[in-house]
Amino acid sequence: MVRKKIWVLLLLVFSLTLVLAACADNTSGDEESGDEGADGTEETEGSDGDAEAGEPKQGGEVTFAFTQPFQGLLEWGFYEGEDDEKILRFLSDSLVETNDDLEPEPGMADYEVDEENNTVTFTIKDGITWHDGEPLTSEDIAYAYEVIGHPDYQGMRYANVSMIEGVEEYNAGEADEISGIEIVDEQTIVLTLNDVAPNTMSNLWSYPMPKHHYEGIDVADLPESDAVRKNPIGTGPFQVTNIVPGEMVEMEKYEDYWQGEPHLDGVVYQVIDASVAAGSLENGEVDIMAAPSSQYPEIQELDNVRAVEEPSLGFNYIGFKFGHWDAEAGVNVMDNEKFQNKQLRKAMSYAIDREGILESFSNGLGELIEAPMPPVSWAYADPEEHDLEVYNYDPEKAEELLDEAGYVDVNDDGWREDPDGNEFTVNFDSMSGSDISEPRAQYILQNWQDVGINASLNGGLKEFNLFYDVVENDDPSVETFMGAWGLASDPDPTGLWKEEDISNYARWVNEEADELVEEGLSDQAFDQEYRKEVYIEWQKIVNDELPNIFLYAPVDVYAINERLQNVHTNSFTSQQDTHEWWVTDADEE
Repeated sequence: MVRKKIWVLLLLVFSLTLVLAACADNTSGDEESGDEGADGTEETEGSDGDAEAGEPKQGGEVTFAFTQPFQGLLEWGFYEGEDDEKILRFLSDSLVETNDDLEPEPGMADYEVDEENNTVTFTIKDGITWHDGEPLTSEDIAYAYEVIGHPDYQGMRYANVSMIEGVEEYNAGEADEISGIEIVDEQTIVLTLNDVAPNTMSNLWSYPMPKHHYEGIDVADLPESDAVRKNPIGTGPFQVTNIVPGEMVEMEKYEDYWQGEPHLDGVVYQVIDASVAAGSLENGEVDIMAAPSSQYPEIQELDNVRAVEEPSLGFNYIGFKFGHWDAEAGVNVMDNEKFQNKQLRKAMSYAIDREGILESFSNGLGELIEAPMPPVSWAYADPEEHDLEVYNYDPEKAEELLDEAGYVDVNDDGWREDPDGNEFTVNFDSMSGSDISEPRAQYILQNWQDVGINASLNGGLKEFNLFYDVVENDDPSVETFMGAWGLASDPDPTGLWKEEDISNYARWVNEEADELVEEGLSDQAFDQEYRKEVYIEWQKIVNDELPNIFLYAPVDVYAINERLQNVHTNSFTSQQDTHEWWVTDADEE
């Protein structure tokens, strides 16, 4: 993201990993963002609240705002975007958490990795229960793998269970159970993997599902079931009391939360219009939100709000459509000839004023990138150091490349034709959702039009869900589209870029690039320096082939009311340890 499915939807490494998400256009870091390093993220002053506010108080309620309607897929195994992910972070925890250094660490379970025997053992910590009082057990962990690996599962997380022995056969309908799952007792489960990889604990699915809660519901029916959409339960510090679809979720504290009773009485997740964000923060209607970057200067001036900047683990881009997803074969197929000419793609990239977009519409909150790896990642390839092509705004170079590729104006109507002399037009899809959505889209179109490319919006700006419907389903009218990805903590590109990745929305296929992605998970890649070099070579290929125009890695701004204390932010989330949040005026409420 970001819905940061905005370009923050799709919920965070390059692997469909635990939080890979597409983003929505709240333009907070505009889609998704990133700035990385193996030493982790720099903590921003004030990110943990006011140290002088005193001891935590019990009670009070806070409003957490988001600027896109949420889908309501309130189960980790089915969510797609940041809109639902932010709700889920209040409702349920993970077996494996991600720390400030973007490294995995024990969450609800301790774990042991046996590289020699290719096993992972999870041991659930004591005292963890679902919101209905039922204990979290190994059955719930196994059930999550069985759902995600099931032939009828249509979600995005299959890549996170595919490494378990027997999942492939189970998914193909050739086995009734997953052979690599052994339930030792109620709190212990052993997984046998096809191979232990360098990113196993970052990539292996670690969100249990409440088996008893979903009893009697077929896997195909789970996403639309009341158990997911109306009566979700989790293991987290807050439980749902009321849902207004797409608009609001009311939650109260779960007193028996395994890490201790939360300080707050409750949290309201409220959808607001991005244009009123600053006003809502100023008048206290909103206590915390990812602030629209277009309103950052205004929010910075608010006396009752502190603004925390975090380099986001993600990036914004403009994608080309190279083909379609073949569901039967489970592969991307490059059968759209329109953008196969690499020189055309490069020309279209040089024509885009990326710096102008970043400065004009996001107040400079971000860093230009030349490949799909945010600078906050330890695997980031510095363009100068690693000789990546830098696509700085250069309309003259764009015109030269277009001329050389045969895209010239043959009938003097002001627009370029294709090399065969046929009319050449470009559809551009972008989503609505913020006050800068329309002017930004028009700015991009104007950039292309300035070099003679007849580009226009494809039916106008699209609402979040509609946008992803047409992009994901390869609607024939979709040719170029603006998106963003929020990434997982590990830089493995699996899930977004390979031939068999359904979320490879460009439908770009490159055998050499796929081989490098696989090499990045090889035994040699346990050496992080070796692995980094592999990913640098992969970035060089993507930078040259340019399946996307890479715009920038944003900086997320979290706006937090001064009354709300102990909020800890990092490049991954603003919702760490929400049970420890408290408000200074709790006794007054």
